[in-house]
Amino acid sequence: MKKGLIEVLFYIVLVFGVSFLLTTYVGQRTRVNGESMYPTLHDDDNLIVDKVSYRFSDPRRYDIIVFPYRYKDMYFIKRIIGLPGETVQIKAGYIYINNEKLDAPNDLGKAALAGLAEYPISLDKNEYFLLGDNRSGSEDSRFSNVGNVKFRQIKGKVWLRIQPVSRFGLISSR
Repeated sequence: MKKGLIEVLFYIVLVFGVSFLLTTYVGQRTRVNGESMYPTLHDDDNLIVDKVSYRFSDPRRYDIIVFPYRYKDMYFIKRIIGLPGETVQIKAGYIYINNEKLDAPNDLGKAALAGLAEYPISLDKNEYFLLGDNRSGSEDSRFSNVGNVKFRQIKGKVWLRIQPVSRFGLISSR
């Protein structure tokens, strides 16, 4: 009886330990709150965030990433538009990278509201300029309360939608 109890306790500790390691270093479940990434992501979508990829490769333009916003337990989900060392500007509703109009799929190169990007924004090394896909309803790098996001702030890349089940699947960067 005592041996059986010790085995059960061992397996409980093992399961919690593995769960902790997976959610801390490999992946994390997060939920979309709001419509700033519509139509790609919807309010209440449940996602899995890949926390490993950026240990081996740099974030790329159009990746959808998760980063903390003001409070440790609140996260934003946005799309990378500007990369380290680039200059970003929004003119006449279009995004320019290093003075060249961004030729992006699915209207990702457009933004009617320029905000801070009305004037050129130079990104430092390890800084990213982020926008929500719903450009008219997104609080993102165009606004001073968000601004540019540093690499160390990025928690991971959105990888998989797990709910609603009707839209289950991998999240494309384009």
